[in-house]
Amino acid sequence: LGVEHRSGTLNVYDVLIDQVPIADVVQPADGVPHLWCVPATIDLAGAEIELVSVVARESRLQRAIAAYCEGPGKDLDYVLVDCPPSLGLLTVNAMVATQELLIPIQCEYYALEGLSQLLKTIELIRSHLNPDLYVSTILLTMFDGRTNLAQQVVSEVRSHFPDKTLKTTVPRSVRVSEAPSFGQTV
Repeated sequence: LGVEHRSGTLNVYDVLIDQVPIADVVQPADGVPHLWCVPATIDLAGAEIELVSVVARESRLQRAIAAYCEGPGKDLDYVLVDCPPSLGLLTVNAMVATQELLIPIQCEYYALEGLSQLLKTIELIRSHLNPDLYVSTILLTMFDGRTNLAQQVVSEVRSHFPDKTLKTTVPRSVRVSEAPSFGQTV
């Protein structure tokens, strides 16, 4: 998105750990009008450990987003939170801060196992931290129609979540993998 994200740049780590207001961190996305971004840097890798001992650690992002949306971000239509592919405190913070989940799933076997674990975590979050949380959309990614495995994963996901799984799939593509190295969006 053309947003500065070198170490030393104010980023989401500062929001979560040092409670820096999002208004001090947010940057416009280069070449994408009306899109704003709170960058992440390598510093965020340490946030997972540092959050363990912090008071109200699960709701830090929720409070930061709410404060921003009540102030300088009051005209925003959507807030999208991109999560790491793990079920740690960063992902829990995102689930507490949002209402709706879009889950991208690679068309591979272990992704199905990961989806099962994710759904259990979502239920725990709903029962203890955020009763408004729900899965609205599932997007199948890295799809290679030439393999039986990809076809089976698509079939399995669509049979279990017929109303939530998008008809469109994102194909496996070298260009998608190369885009970040050229500083380009997909």
